[in-house]
Amino acid sequence: MPLFSRLKRTFFPPGKKETEPADAYDRWSAAYDSQPDNLMLAMDEQIIAALLEGIAMRPEIIADIGCGTGRHWEKLKKKDPKKILGYDVSAGMLTKLKEKYPEAETFLLKDQHLPGLENNSCDLVISTLTIAHIRNFQEALTEWTRVLKPGGCLLITDYHPVALERGARRTFRYQHRTIVIRNYIHPLEKINEAAGQLGLVRLRFIEREIDEAVKPIYEKQQALAVYEKFYGTPIIYGILLMKANAAESGKYNRRTGFEGYQDPER
Repeated sequence: MPLFSRLKRTFFPPGKKETEPADAYDRWSAAYDSQPDNLMLAMDEQIIAALLEGIAMRPEIIADIGCGTGRHWEKLKKKDPKKILGYDVSAGMLTKLKEKYPEAETFLLKDQHLPGLENNSCDLVISTLTIAHIRNFQEALTEWTRVLKPGGCLLITDYHPVALERGARRTFRYQHRTIVIRNYIHPLEKINEAAGQLGLVRLRFIEREIDEAVKPIYEKQQALAVYEKFYGTPIIYGILLMKANAAESGKYNRRTGFEGYQDPER
């Protein structure tokens, strides 16, 4: 599939009904790992690698929420954990993950509860390109914080809410049709506020936008009109958070969201 066609669908999706994530990713699972020209996945790989570098500890238990086919598991395994648990709403994606990692411990999610994890039992929770698929992100964030140990880290990436507000959509081709996956727009201010109230301290924030760095991709695909229209639009973000100890969890700043708030890194 030419990249221009994919970019065109991303920003100018047809007026079709959105498909719920479980059904959509079941359909997408067979081809999900065969997307060499997917700009969003490439950006996500870069952000994940950068944020993982900021985690010096050796996590014993890692939970991957929205794990899909396990595309980040090789990087996670380099942290030498005792166990990685995969959670997803799509049975099809979990089947693909098990084909690659037969020993994997996986769970099909029906709600936000994470089976297999006790309170304060997990060293690292990772959720990539997932949170905008969740209607009640506060409920999900509360559950992720429940299983996280004090001092443990939570790593989140996703489509930028600004891009979603401007019409970006997650789409793919299936049986000659374009499938549009349901998204919910969660402003970063709301995510910051909810995280701060849960005692999560932000360590690092990264966002990427459509800029000169990706212009050659658009030029190659003769899609400069799309590039110019959306130049400067943030398209993806990543956050690295740490669960504060009980003595520190009340240090929430209403103006910034977190004590020690840092300006976004570009």
